[in-house]
Amino acid sequence: MPENRRQSSSVFVYSMRMQYELPDDDTLYAALLTRDPSWDGRAYVGVSSTGIFCRLTCPARKPKRAHCHFFTSVADCLSDGYRPCKRCHPMNPSAETEPLIKPLLAALEANPARRWREEDLVAMGHDPSTVRRAFKRQFGQTFLDLARQMRLQAGLTTLAEGGRVIDAQIDAGFSSPAAFRTAVANHLGLPPGAFRRDALLRADWIDTPLGAMIAVSDKSHLHLLEFTDRKALPTELKRLYKSCKGSLGLGRFGPIDQAQAQLSNYFEGRTARFDLPLALHGSPFTQKVWKVLQELPAGTTHSYSEIARRLGRPYAVRAVARANGANQIAIVIPCHRVLGADGSLTGYGGGLWRKQKLIEIERHYAPQQKEHV
Repeated sequence: MPENRRQSSSVFVYSMRMQYELPDDDTLYAALLTRDPSWDGRAYVGVSSTGIFCRLTCPARKPKRAHCHFFTSVADCLSDGYRPCKRCHPMNPSAETEPLIKPLLAALEANPARRWREEDLVAMGHDPSTVRRAFKRQFGQTFLDLARQMRLQAGLTTLAEGGRVIDAQIDAGFSSPAAFRTAVANHLGLPPGAFRRDALLRADWIDTPLGAMIAVSDKSHLHLLEFTDRKALPTELKRLYKSCKGSLGLGRFGPIDQAQAQLSNYFEGRTARFDLPLALHGSPFTQKVWKVLQELPAGTTHSYSEIARRLGRPYAVRAVARANGANQIAIVIPCHRVLGADGSLTGYGGGLWRKQKLIEIERHYAPQQKEHV
């Protein structure tokens, strides 16, 4: 596999400040008591009786309500004189607090074609159930699911580069053609033979620090950009396949190269601006919601009701939520910037853990946005 197509499984975050208001302290204290993971990286608690600050998911004994002070960033905690907790390590990315994750990701990246089994984890000294819970908590899928996805991606990359199905099957580590065809159909909703070489729409993979994404474009516009493990992806690809009358292939046109370059700029902290030509597949109202989402500055968060008010439809909150969930151009149309009315994370097709990471990453851009207000 070419080096520029290798997926890095490491997840990184920025620790700059994001501008948004926390909910009331009672809500945050309740989240602290239940160790609500939706607040991890978005809110911190400083305990005045100990002088220590923690994640809300910290396993330590819970402090009294009167001793708790809540902050939006590590910087605020430090400036108020609090020291980082040695149990939950609030200054590290959350995945790094799981000691078994880093070596397993390294092993997976070193040999992406390996057919991992629970017995392999036991041989490495790990308890499979512990590994399963840790990866589900941090990445929204198990280690074995992630391993299967990376093997399948190797085969799909071979197809995208014009290789034969049999070669793609071998690269993906499948022992039989039928098993490979079934895996592709389950993953993308279409078997390998459905993709045409001279297609009007073409699909290719883009690696990001938050996992692989699939992009679909014609010669002039981007039609889809989704994380490859999104549950709705097969349905979305089938819909595109039908709309283009089967003229869907593997490969790439210019808009996918543009998307890759701009995503690289975004994740590397250079700019959060996207100016890709987009083909929007949705009702007029849904497209209006998507247009408003594109106007939300990076480093800010908003509620569904706020979006509804901007549209002049203050009672259309549920319709806004449906349109937000129907977005099929992730990150570029930033549906991840919309939170629940109480400031909590809500549904995100790419997984709540990714929504949290995207919000953390965009802390880097908030001061830049303020300078242009």
